[in-house]
Amino acid sequence: MKGKIIKGIAGFYYVQTKDSGIYTCKAKGIFRRLQIKPLVGDNVELSVQDEAAKEGNVDRILPRENTLLRPAVANIHQALVVFAIRRPDPNFNLLDRFLVMMEQQGLKSILCFNKSDLSSREEEETIRQMYESGGYRVVFTCAMDGTGIPVLKELLRGSTTTVAGPSGVGKSSLVNLLQPKAQMETGAISEKIARGKNTTRHSELICIEEDTYIMDTPGFSSLGLFQLEKEQLRHYYPEFTPFEGTCRFQGCVHVHEPDCKVREALAEGKINKIRYDNYCLLYEEVKGQRRYSYETRNRRTAQCGKEHSV
Repeated sequence: MKGKIIKGIAGFYYVQTKDSGIYTCKAKGIFRRLQIKPLVGDNVELSVQDEAAKEGNVDRILPRENTLLRPAVANIHQALVVFAIRRPDPNFNLLDRFLVMMEQQGLKSILCFNKSDLSSREEEETIRQMYESGGYRVVFTCAMDGTGIPVLKELLRGSTTTVAGPSGVGKSSLVNLLQPKAQMETGAISEKIARGKNTTRHSELICIEEDTYIMDTPGFSSLGLFQLEKEQLRHYYPEFTPFEGTCRFQGCVHVHEPDCKVREALAEGKINKIRYDNYCLLYEEVKGQRRYSYETRNRRTAQCGKEHSV
């Protein structure tokens, strides 16, 4: 029998099958010996041990299309990145970090700005232009009255989508609207610091309809960029792509070089200034991380040499 792991907690894997419901499974010992861990999103073969109790074993993990590290999940097709348009105001630097992370993993991102009842049309249009110029699809929703939910459902149909974003922006409320049977816990916004209580404690796939899954994940308040060279960052800003290879210097990183076509496009209003400023901030951060890593490695090497010479 085949199925999909929709949740994993404390060594138990909940596998949804097409016709027989959900089975609670343990992974066979061979996975531990091979140091392979089943992931939420894995398509698997299982053997039923007790049909009445809906218990079984995961026997085989079918080939994965992809694997994400954060969150740890397999076979994801796209990402739904959710921010609030108000309460809390969107942190565009954090949003761009999410987008870079998804671009790194080869995932298309849909941007959802929730709580649209608190915004004006002018604010929405400014945000739409900011991100649609980079090729991202932008949707405005309101979990209170269902605005935008039909459009969102259509964008998710036939895909497995990871839902990401900071706490308190209404991710779980949106998931409840997309699939009322999910009965996900929702949290109130802290009035003191305008940040939400993190109500999602584990990754779980939720079936909206046949062949359509969403996965709500724990909220993030910060997000570091790791395993990324500073020269690579520009490739994760899609609006820079039309200008690549046209700058004066080969390998231009679009920060301080003369005759940079990206900076010219910025001056002409073809590239959004907030997006570009965030790029520069992230570039300096990645540059600083690499410098710190290099200096730390050199200190450790020198210390190790001293110890061996004693």
